[in-house]
Amino acid sequence: MLKAVLFDMDGVIVDSEPLHHKAYKKMFQEFDITVSKELYATFTGKATLPICEQICKEFNLEVSPEVLVASKRNHFVPLFENDVDFSLLEGVLDLIKSYHENGLILVLASSASMENINRIFKRFDLDQYFTAKLSGADLKASKPHPEIFINAAEASGFSKSECMVIEDSTNGIIAAKAAGIYCVGYDSVHSKNQDYSRADIVIEGFREISYSRIITEFAN
Repeated sequence: MLKAVLFDMDGVIVDSEPLHHKAYKKMFQEFDITVSKELYATFTGKATLPICEQICKEFNLEVSPEVLVASKRNHFVPLFENDVDFSLLEGVLDLIKSYHENGLILVLASSASMENINRIFKRFDLDQYFTAKLSGADLKASKPHPEIFINAAEASGFSKSECMVIEDSTNGIIAAKAAGIYCVGYDSVHSKNQDYSRADIVIEGFREISYSRIITEFAN
């Protein structure tokens, strides 16, 4: 029986990818590198440090990955603070409230930094619904490694068979399945060039995993 839901954040709760893209673009310009669309697509679902490590290796940069991380975050903060149109994805707040009201334990498992997680949770007053928040930036390995979802299941207090992950990225889905957890692939209009073939079910809207429907799915 379903007891806990493990949410990804970017692409599931919010679509901050346009802001991240702008921040990365400014960082690329700062260090005079050109990142192809194909290479950039591999970053989806990964934490910032592993991405910057990949960039340093790819372009033989003399600066450390940590310097790139600091640059990217410095560019991101003003973009976030000045974007008045930044909002939760359609339907996700109703889903979160419904799950919470029906007694499901909610845990955030995001590749974003804890600083950015807290920034978004404060803006949209989400802490009241979540039991725990985990940042991939605090872990040794980033998605597609399963560590974050293994830890998130433990944080929920329930077994992996009683948990469900909601993910929008190839790397996140691979991580969830590698952790041995049921995974919903969210194929939204904001998700581009992602592989949902490994997900247990694929949805295009949150009504498809309403509390009543997903409880029935787990009971079968």
